[in-house]
Amino acid sequence: MSGLAIDGDAVVVDIPDEEWSAICLRLLGQVPVDLVGGVAVVRIVWLRVEFSHLPEDASQEVIEQFARAYALSLIGGVLFPDRSGSTVHLQYLLLIEDSERAGGFAWGAAVLSYLYREMGRSTLHISHTGTSLAGDLGGWVALLQFWAWERFPHLAPRDSETRAQATKDAHPRGLRWLSASSRQYGDQLFQYKLWLDAMDTVVVSI
Repeated sequence: MSGLAIDGDAVVVDIPDEEWSAICLRLLGQVPVDLVGGVAVVRIVWLRVEFSHLPEDASQEVIEQFARAYALSLIGGVLFPDRSGSTVHLQYLLLIEDSERAGGFAWGAAVLSYLYREMGRSTLHISHTGTSLAGDLGGWVALLQFWAWERFPHLAPRDSETRAQATKDAHPRGLRWLSASSRQYGDQLFQYKLWLDAMDTVVVSI
């Protein structure tokens, strides 16, 4: 669906010996002012602001730092977003420190596992810390949406050009929905309830 690899090394991070601020400085070249103490997350907006323009005379080291910043913002904003959707853990920096090694991870399997875990946790009323989690959902929710569109035709956008232009062999599969436009209704929740009640078709495999 996403084109990410499902085979490869497990996406696992070993506990580092370095301080997170030192890791951030070494791999990104700078440290945000709010990264203090044991804090191990950075704001995605900080990444996008500080690494938005690559200097023309950038060295190879700086280019790699900018590449890591872009990848980190993609990881935190799309692949593994937390419930806030605004921060990303620095542990992912250790996975993308070496670009060649990073390409050998099973990112697709990790993204799907993370989404499954978030879906399960979002149904809990109280977490182990006593905090309510109900209604909050992290993870790449677009995957869940694409899955629903493919298997429940009543929910899919009625964009005739989408399927015509992107064949069943489209890779990644999510590209077939690239030009899809959402259905617009005054009361979408009520309309979806009607579709689900009247649904007589479920695509179990594609």
